[in-house]
Amino acid sequence: MKIIKVLVLLIGLGAFAQSPLDRNQAIKLTLENNLNIKLIENSRDMAKNNASILNSGYLPTASLNSSSNISYQDIEIVAGEQNGSVEDSKNEANSTNISLNYVLFDGMGRKYNYKRFKEIYKKSEIEVKDVIEKTILQLFGVYYEVARLIEENKIIKSSLSISKERLKKRKIQLEYGQTTGLEVLNAEVDMNLDSINYLNSLKILSNAKRDLNLVMNIDLNTNHSINTDFRFITSEKMIDIFNNAKKNNSYLQILEKDVLISDYNLKATKSSYLPTIGLNGSYGWNESINDNQYAFYNENRTNGLSGAISLNWNIFSGGNRITNNKNAKLNLTNSKIKKQKIELEFERDIKNAYSNYENSLFILNAQQMNLETNNNNFKRNQEKYALGQVTSIEFRKAQLNFLNAKLSVNTAKFEAKLSELQVLQLAGKILTYSYE
Repeated sequence: MKIIKVLVLLIGLGAFAQSPLDRNQAIKLTLENNLNIKLIENSRDMAKNNASILNSGYLPTASLNSSSNISYQDIEIVAGEQNGSVEDSKNEANSTNISLNYVLFDGMGRKYNYKRFKEIYKKSEIEVKDVIEKTILQLFGVYYEVARLIEENKIIKSSLSISKERLKKRKIQLEYGQTTGLEVLNAEVDMNLDSINYLNSLKILSNAKRDLNLVMNIDLNTNHSINTDFRFITSEKMIDIFNNAKKNNSYLQILEKDVLISDYNLKATKSSYLPTIGLNGSYGWNESINDNQYAFYNENRTNGLSGAISLNWNIFSGGNRITNNKNAKLNLTNSKIKKQKIELEFERDIKNAYSNYENSLFILNAQQMNLETNNNNFKRNQEKYALGQVTSIEFRKAQLNFLNAKLSVNTAKFEAKLSELQVLQLAGKILTYSYE
């Protein structure tokens, strides 16, 4: 009786205040709250800022300088027979200068650096997609585990109901002398075992729900009801997805960008061997005022425009350019080698994932056939047990075989879905088909 009371309590708690959560809502919460996604999105935004025309070097620079200086001096003048002095003579000097500088040519370094920043930004967008895809795969790994456990819980509960009904009937039969106390005891033991299994399934389900809340970065105590229904993608679509996996894989696209970025970096490094041509112009205004009565003039003002073209050619940099150029070449070579290496690994991974997907579907089909056999066997044993033609041990064995067959189908179904999602993630299509 104690087990039954605990069972009723847990069932009541599990059913309290459950809010529905479908796949769309789970994705929405994850994209809004996941911290890894927020970090990579901030990195993308910084890359976007770096790729702006404001960071390209193509725009001119302008500066404004202004100064004002006032001084007081005691002056004594000796000029032949004429002598004189001025106390606290005031001198004031004011100046303002506006200058404009523009690089006409820098050896194409500006051009390739600008292109490099553009590609870094495009790469960062793919990196965001890659992180989101992996996060969605992680999300659905936990989401479908919760769904599997919900279905498993229903299956175990169904078996528990059979055991409860069996015990109830045996107790009635015992009252009328139609069965023995041993039969009642066996039925009670089996019901208690099923109750314990049900309690354990509730505990495991509760833990899995907290894991799901953690992935979505929401309150761990939030209790959701999960929609456990889903469809498999058609085999025709999966074949097409598999055949186009290499060109759609996010990580391979990132590596392609790395090669292009390294190439632009090498070209920008080579540009340092060429001269830099600059253009600058300025407008200046100057004023000088003093109250020295012996001065040649007391006020002087000048203003005017000036311009110049400059050429700067760093003929030898002490070997730095040679070193930088060699390292840039090696970096480009390494990018190509890494891309080639990852492509081979990807080919292995996608083939393994697709093979696992096909095998999972085969296992699911086999388990469904096995379930049909066990279902028929259980129904026959149930009828015979009611007529007293089989023992309680034989009936219990048929019941457990039926239970295990249903659990196996349930596990195989969700494992097949997860293997399908693994293929979709590698093929860069999990965001497209994650709502199936």
